[in-house]
Amino acid sequence: MFDWIQKFADWVVYDSFGLLKGNHLSEALNFFIYDSIKIVLLLFVIIFFMGIVNSYFPIEKVRNFLSRNKLYGFEYLMASLFGVVTPFCSCSSVPLFIGFVRGGIPLGVTFSFLITSPLVNEVAIGLFLGLFGFKTTIIYIISGILLGVISGVILSKFKLERFLTPWVLQVLENAQREEAVFEAEKTPFLNRLPIIWEEVKNILKGVIPYVIAGIAIGGLMHGYIPDGFFEKYMAKDNMFAVPVATILAVPMYMNASGILPVVQVLVSKGIPLGTAIAFMMGVVGLSFPEAMLLKKVMTFKLIGIFFGVVTVCIIISGYIFNLIF
Repeated sequence: MFDWIQKFADWVVYDSFGLLKGNHLSEALNFFIYDSIKIVLLLFVIIFFMGIVNSYFPIEKVRNFLSRNKLYGFEYLMASLFGVVTPFCSCSSVPLFIGFVRGGIPLGVTFSFLITSPLVNEVAIGLFLGLFGFKTTIIYIISGILLGVISGVILSKFKLERFLTPWVLQVLENAQREEAVFEAEKTPFLNRLPIIWEEVKNILKGVIPYVIAGIAIGGLMHGYIPDGFFEKYMAKDNMFAVPVATILAVPMYMNASGILPVVQVLVSKGIPLGTAIAFMMGVVGLSFPEAMLLKKVMTFKLIGIFFGVVTVCIIISGYIFNLIF
């Protein structure tokens, strides 16, 4: 499917630039050109498709639906699925998280959204599809959704509302639920296209710099780091590789568009896929900037519990991925 991109990358590097095959610079540059074109094309298609989905399921309506309906446990799955169709990194998800809390949605359900949104969205899916293929992407999507659902359910059992900040507790105390039932949008599809197109452009403008930076780092690693370098320290037979990768990822905040090209190179260098994905999930889903934003709505104790539960779930996911692959 992407053979033409590889041929173009080969033509640029070896024919136009006259670089020799096999040296560090040519390998790094070939990787950069090929992945940049492929990923940007995939992102465009998937973000456009998800823009159509989002135009029919606006954020406010989903929030209202979750706050007004008893779904008998399925609200965790609904919140996770909503996280999939929202193109937010963990830091930009936090303001929406605050809106969920203000809307009266249970805290565990809100956590399900907050966990899934930065991990599995159209940007992450597009990158994953281009880098790892269809089968791995499907398994990743399912695992990301399950991670949000399971973490949300576990956190709900702790009755953590008492650890919200006084500001949030005051908001909840004074909140008045609206009783109006939302109606389906009547706007014709063709009239939605200009809005969808603007959304596509805005998202691409926001993520492409991170994509290019991530691919550039990945290209340098691909061309200059010898095979077996990472495998020596994070091999599959090292039972502590997954938790170490997860914990080391916490201070290294980056969104999915920036870290996934790096993950691809780690895998190509010998790190097991589950360990690399655990590292990615830690970078994207557990970060100091996110903790600082969450301080507006959570006490440090609640942030610690939240990060602890998510860390354990990410580590378990990493081990499961290693068993599957």
